[in-house]
Amino acid sequence: MRQRVAIQGIEGSFHDIAAHRYYEDGEVELICCDTFEEVFEAVRHDPHAVAMVAIENTIAGSLLHNYELMRDSGLTIVGEHKLRISHSLMCLPDDDWGDLQEINSHPVALMQCREFLSEHRGLKVVEVADTAGAAADISRGHLHGHAAICHKDAAEIYGMKVLQEGIETNKHNFTRFLVLATPEEAPRQRDLRRVDKSSLVFTLPHEEGSLSAILSVLSFYKLNLTKIQSLPIIGKEWQYMFYIDLSFSDYTRYRQAINAITPLTRNLKLLGEYKDGKQSI
Repeated sequence: MRQRVAIQGIEGSFHDIAAHRYYEDGEVELICCDTFEEVFEAVRHDPHAVAMVAIENTIAGSLLHNYELMRDSGLTIVGEHKLRISHSLMCLPDDDWGDLQEINSHPVALMQCREFLSEHRGLKVVEVADTAGAAADISRGHLHGHAAICHKDAAEIYGMKVLQEGIETNKHNFTRFLVLATPEEAPRQRDLRRVDKSSLVFTLPHEEGSLSAILSVLSFYKLNLTKIQSLPIIGKEWQYMFYIDLSFSDYTRYRQAINAITPLTRNLKLLGEYKDGKQSI
């Protein structure tokens, strides 16, 4: 199966890696976008494409802006993937350690490799727009003496040589990516017989105990609240939207719980029902 996937970034980026890991049994055609806004726009213009969007990281936390984009997009979550963030150092094929003068990468990647960089203080560190872009620029510009920090798969894409793998400081750093589709495309992307997770967003009355009441209902129906994220409602001081992820083993009980909490909330919206995602490197 050939699947068009809109991502923020270019070939070899972590969004690209996540897309290929998620659709490991099929062929992926990337729609590369500069911003997350462009990702959602691309899927609106190509209803059979899906969006692969990072939503949270185990170290940095939630990507709050992407929650807003997802809520306003009208797209449905149909899947997820959890990718371990592992960085490698790579250079031009005929360069080696002794030739290196400069290391290029995204600021977050450089921060995640701070221990490695502290061991190579003689090398100049330069921040660039993204990880895979650093490798692409070095390759296309034949920049001898430069090295990039990015995912090891970028080396094959851009004809680079990997000098060292696994240079990240924290070996348990994962990013969770959501797969989003138009309502028309969603039935083709998921099997409702296999779903065991869902994401919701709602607001609550500004009353004492309103959130506690929701949690009590979820507990009664034996649902596992795997994440709760609050975002302020602009223009309404001290009022919040609540995004929650639920996992369940009994779909009927899960639907009963949704029916039970709906009268206790305002503007409840089901963002998607999907299969709990696999982890990969």
